[in-house]
Amino acid sequence: MVSNVLTSRQGSFLDWESDKHASFTTGILPSQEIRHLLETERVICRTHPPISDAQIQPASLDLRLGETAYRVQASFLPGQFSKVEDKIKQLKMTRIDLNREGLLERGGIYIVPLMEELDLPDQISGKANPKSTTGRLDIFTRLITDYGSEFEFVPAGYKGKLFAEIVPRTFSIRVRAGMRLSQLRFTRGKPAPADSVIATLHEESPLVYHADDNPAEANIDKGLKISVNLIGSDESEIVAYKAKKNAPAIDLGNVDHYSPEEFWDAKRSVGKRGLILDPGDFYILASKERICVPPQCAAEMVAIDPSIGEFRIHYAGFFDPGFGYGTGELRGTRAVLEVRAHEVPFLIEDGQIVGRLTYMRLLSCPDIIYGSAIGSSYQRQALTLSKQFKRDVETAQSDSFS
Repeated sequence: MVSNVLTSRQGSFLDWESDKHASFTTGILPSQEIRHLLETERVICRTHPPISDAQIQPASLDLRLGETAYRVQASFLPGQFSKVEDKIKQLKMTRIDLNREGLLERGGIYIVPLMEELDLPDQISGKANPKSTTGRLDIFTRLITDYGSEFEFVPAGYKGKLFAEIVPRTFSIRVRAGMRLSQLRFTRGKPAPADSVIATLHEESPLVYHADDNPAEANIDKGLKISVNLIGSDESEIVAYKAKKNAPAIDLGNVDHYSPEEFWDAKRSVGKRGLILDPGDFYILASKERICVPPQCAAEMVAIDPSIGEFRIHYAGFFDPGFGYGTGELRGTRAVLEVRAHEVPFLIEDGQIVGRLTYMRLLSCPDIIYGSAIGSSYQRQALTLSKQFKRDVETAQSDSFS
């Protein structure tokens, strides 16, 4: 095993550059290893256009929608004796051509064959997540494989096609072939996340910062605990967005395009009274902590458990190496939380624990890291809506929900 790459903030980028080729025997594959999978045709595309460098992220590969979407009667897993296409034939309602603009209606269940296929080595498995933009639009997206018994999981040695289940929960969406709604990371072996690893990382290079750039204490228990921010620096700061019902459809190809007030109600600092989450409604919140993911690691927001509250956070729970860290110059970035309440109204308060962040090591440091240099959209985010919404427009909403 190698020593930790980053020993201090000062000079950390040089350390990463000099040691980024050192490796473990198990862990998540970094960008250069993903590139090798493509070169050796372990990940293939039988259609045009071919897989591009733009799809390769620091520790994951963006997956592209194929040419056809099928609206189906119900969500499903194929199970150990069936292919996904067999289930589509049983449950198909309509077929949508994604070479043209395809409308996926709110509440509908769609299955889309992806452009990428796999021929994985026996020791390599995969795990998928929605991309950040997908989660912030409340698009419930899960990967399915032939003969699969779990969503989002690709077994080691899998050979075959990939499919996306897409359920727009809040907004109807317009999509086209080639759009990227989910990402797939590859893992060699079964490295288990451990609190001791998080503690060591935080001791050597802080993982958590306060708003004033000073390191914060890491609350570690089955992961790094994350709390919610509901009190702004002043009364005008927006601390939450609640999605409006029956809003217009959103074209995922539009960037910096839509006015937030058409789609969201904004809530400013709630003070000590907290925020009541209404069942079935969708909220965008932010963490109180500013978090870092050093280049030798990736991180994942763990699904909420019943001991914390009757709600779910973070559909898009994967954080690439360098998030909130860059090349060592950043002092953390807030995690944006996609939140949906369960069966009953639930009160959350400022500073309440809402999730856990687990850290997972990479086989070696990636040759690219998360940030503006590779087109990452959310490196310096505060409470940020998806990239389809205008960033330079102040949302002039009154406090229209409680």
